[in-house]
Amino acid sequence: MTLRVPDVPYSLARLRTADGVSPGLVAGDRVRPLTPAELGAEDLTGFLADSRWDRLAELAQADGPWQSLTEVSLDAPVTPRHVFQAGANYRTHVVQLIMAEMSGRNEGRTKEEVRADAEKVMDARAASGTPFIFLGLSGCVVSPEEPLVLPAGADTHDWELELAAVIGREAFQVDAAAALSHVAGYTIVNDITTREYVFPGDIGGIGADWFRSKNAPGFLPTGPFLVPAHFVDPSDLTIRLELNGEVMQDESTAELVFDVPAIIAAASQTTRLLPGDLILTGSPSGNGQHWGRFLRDGDVMTGSIDRLGAQQVRCVAARSKGCAA
Repeated sequence: MTLRVPDVPYSLARLRTADGVSPGLVAGDRVRPLTPAELGAEDLTGFLADSRWDRLAELAQADGPWQSLTEVSLDAPVTPRHVFQAGANYRTHVVQLIMAEMSGRNEGRTKEEVRADAEKVMDARAASGTPFIFLGLSGCVVSPEEPLVLPAGADTHDWELELAAVIGREAFQVDAAAALSHVAGYTIVNDITTREYVFPGDIGGIGADWFRSKNAPGFLPTGPFLVPAHFVDPSDLTIRLELNGEVMQDESTAELVFDVPAIIAAASQTTRLLPGDLILTGSPSGNGQHWGRFLRDGDVMTGSIDRLGAQQVRCVAARSKGCAA
């Protein structure tokens, strides 16, 4: 299947070659490698710190060693030092998760009463709360071309398609008004989660185990394209995930509880956001837990976001516990 490419004049990718991985410039359905001289930096992270897009705009119109995207292999478009993840950031998604969690133990309440209570929680959070942010492991960031190995020993591996902002200039204790000036571009991330590990039964009210539930190898298929920020309005982008051709998620970033500037500003109050870092903004409604359908061997997920193109991820079962397929 030929995936949709970004609907912009040009974007960035990282090409896998016999000599390793190198930055690439994407224009339409073509891609060409970029030398350090053309990039104006030794690597893509260095370029993002400066984000001199003007030189790439010229190259996108020039002759060069162009290849069809169908002829190359693409890596994840960034190598972040940090992955910041915003949780519980789409109202309907969180309401669905609460209802699924409460299923079977509603303590005499009707489904409508559980929903109403969940909606009150989200409304209060939107009015006076702050973004909920946690860390993922950068080592989980992989190319969507890599098969997603579903770890053995669990049956509830779930999808969460998300818009991700990529940091350009370093940001530390910035406010929301200045936050977008620190964004170099945007990409697609599917934040895979093993639901049965989120709330371990043996730790009581200690909290959620985001480490175990979200950080298996390959649990952050990213890219394959990085679209310059000046081509994207992150406030109203359609996020759509299909599982084997069936639509599971289809919602707009206009439904975010906390928008991209608010998330970046909140994260930057605690630590420095560095060039290449990923800021995941949360997943809309329509996860597997809502549908009662989790990932299985042979499944194919196709995730797309307006302007950013699409990614396709194939699922495979692990041969045995702790062993990649």
